[in-house]
Amino acid sequence: MMKSIAAYLFAALVAVIPAATAQVTVNISEGTLKPTPIAIPVFEAEGADRQLATDITSVIQNDLLSTGLFEITPQSAFIQRDLSINTQPRFADWKIIQTDALVVGEVDRVTIEGVEFIRASVRLWDVYGEEVMRLEGQAGRRFTAKPEDWRRIAHKIADTIYARLTGEDPYFDSRIVYVAETGPKDDRTKRLAIMDSDGANVKYLTSGTFTVLTPRFSPSNQQITYMSFENNRPRVYLFDIQSGRQEVLGNFQNMTFAPRFSRDGQSVLLTQAVNGNSDIYLRDLVTQSTRRLTDHPAIDTSPSMSPDGRQIVFNSDRGGSPQLYIMNTDGSPLTCPSGGRDTACRITFGSGRYSTPVWSPRGDLIAFTKQSRGRFSIGVIGTDGEGERVLTESYLDEGPEWSPNGRVITFFRERAPGAGPQLWSVDLTGRNLRQIPTPTQGSDPAWSPLLN
Repeated sequence: MMKSIAAYLFAALVAVIPAATAQVTVNISEGTLKPTPIAIPVFEAEGADRQLATDITSVIQNDLLSTGLFEITPQSAFIQRDLSINTQPRFADWKIIQTDALVVGEVDRVTIEGVEFIRASVRLWDVYGEEVMRLEGQAGRRFTAKPEDWRRIAHKIADTIYARLTGEDPYFDSRIVYVAETGPKDDRTKRLAIMDSDGANVKYLTSGTFTVLTPRFSPSNQQITYMSFENNRPRVYLFDIQSGRQEVLGNFQNMTFAPRFSRDGQSVLLTQAVNGNSDIYLRDLVTQSTRRLTDHPAIDTSPSMSPDGRQIVFNSDRGGSPQLYIMNTDGSPLTCPSGGRDTACRITFGSGRYSTPVWSPRGDLIAFTKQSRGRFSIGVIGTDGEGERVLTESYLDEGPEWSPNGRVITFFRERAPGAGPQLWSVDLTGRNLRQIPTPTQGSDPAWSPLLN
């Protein structure tokens, strides 16, 4: 029974209205400042499901609004109110209020093999093209899930609309793991927490008995690697989200830190300090073997792998100050952007100290933290060392992490000394700076891949 029921979850069904090529597109280039107006009336529903429909609609609206690319047409401006997912809207009524796109949906319940599910159907209309817009090749989409997963339905719908209008991969149906912080500065409790991408559904994964730092998601979504000071010994751990089981990664005799999964999830990159010298290692989770990747008297740390797994960016002070370097994963020499061949090529040459590099899921950029003139900033740079740009700057901006589609960067910020860290996000263009709400102060955020 369970296998057949699972087949219905988030299933997409073909709608009956034929669709032509639509004209609405959202320009997401750096030069675009005006958001695209989109109307999202409360979805249709019967009886007790009306509040559920309202809640789902609100999450969809907030998801799209949070991108800075869309402007939600207020309900008070609506002329047509007798909308139905099975009826073509009166386009003239929506043109009058200057709405480019219209979302129409409905929510109901369905019983499948004795189990109750909620179901949401949606269609997207091009107002000026006067036609329905295809969603993943269909004239409409329908999503089905258990009642407790209603927020995921909303995120899925927002993802579908976002992808159709922008042409980009979506990112709303994902999670963020972070370090939840409470207590005074000299006695902080730091525990792992996980939440939806919009800050909802916060759950604490560790008790706070031991300090944790730098959590990172596995590509499978089911594991997190992080650093913990359990038993007063800094070591890298693995945490299984489903079972709650945690275990030490490897039998390292020295301090290990700065972990991050490889792109296939089969290994973990980490830093090990031996006799005061830090180098980068790769721990295979299948064979339990460990391979040393750097061997240098300088401090090498904070590794992050390219999407194709062939290269690693890391932080090193081998040039005299902390800068970013790239190496081949197999250790072979590579041609450096500045000329010549070496086993590790420096890609940052600006003033300041660079740290916490993270390779974009798109493969073209690397995000980093930069310290200069007593302030911290979040920036990006091309993998060839070209096009460095600062996206944010404050008293302390640190720890960038990419959204699954490489469009948004999350990080943590302290606005002033003693203010405490909060989670923030910023668009790749440096606009749309937003605080991510959390019940407590938070640091070290990391974004999951899209959920299945």
